[in-house]
Amino acid sequence: MLVVAEKEIAGLMTPDAAFEAIEAVFAAMARRKARNFPVVREAIGHEDALYGFKGGFDGAALVLGLKAGGYWPLNQKHGLINHQSTVFLFDPDTGRVAAAVGGNLLTALRTAAASAVSIKYLAPKGAKVLGMIGAGHQSTFQMRAAANVHRFEKVIGWNPHPEMLSRLADTAAELGLPFEAVELDRLGTEADVIISITSSFSALLMDQHVKGPTHIAAMGTDTKGKQELDPALVARARIYTDEIAQSVSIGECQHAIAAGMIAQEAIGELGAVVAGRGPGRDGAEVTLFDGTGVGLQDLAVAAAVVELAKHKGVAQEVEI
Repeated sequence: MLVVAEKEIAGLMTPDAAFEAIEAVFAAMARRKARNFPVVREAIGHEDALYGFKGGFDGAALVLGLKAGGYWPLNQKHGLINHQSTVFLFDPDTGRVAAAVGGNLLTALRTAAASAVSIKYLAPKGAKVLGMIGAGHQSTFQMRAAANVHRFEKVIGWNPHPEMLSRLADTAAELGLPFEAVELDRLGTEADVIISITSSFSALLMDQHVKGPTHIAAMGTDTKGKQELDPALVARARIYTDEIAQSVSIGECQHAIAAGMIAQEAIGELGAVVAGRGPGRDGAEVTLFDGTGVGLQDLAVAAAVVELAKHKGVAQEVEI
């Protein structure tokens, strides 16, 4: 078995490589060459943690495995980030474990890449203003990935804890973009593309906030009960997701579904747009990407990292 330590990931996986891997996975899913397995995600009753597994099999790339980990909201006292995970890859021919890969940075990169794929295919023509809801650890990856696929002229942002907005301002400055802190009603009015990446359990961005052609990448809701958007806004949008089953059960769409405001049939696959099998914006005023996070994305970036690690001689071989 090969082990690629978390400390090696930054020197191996670039945002461009992550984007390419995730874009390919979306297309493979749409062509039914790859499938995700049902997600297990549970509150363990200790340290307020959420723990679970996401796995799948990509028959085109012959990548099989799972990511184990979750969200530990009290990790600051341990000097650790809240999201902790490890990706395990298995030989699809024999079932033997092939690799264990540090999954923390990879999760951040693949989540941002998924959002960026949605922006590439669904952003309104001529979009200039990027709106950021949330200023946590993941927000910097999201902003960089968005700026990597689209030329924005300004970033505006909101966070429930305003003292954290300096993270967004610093990241925007690195990208050479002006930044302004705004309230949510102004963010919804002025932003052409909105990325929401919080751990909220109640709606933040309301239907009346969003005006004009807008694409929203809702990336924070991946568990039952979590919520960032007003269900009325979800119902108004043309909806795309990474995995329809997850969107309905643990994604942003769970609330609009429960309220009877949309049917499952209203949710499309982003992969179909990527693969040229489905419409994009096609005149829609508001598009929504419900990014729930799927195991295949984790496996794709982990498999790419293993190959890079072998090439650079930084993969450790162990017997188990």
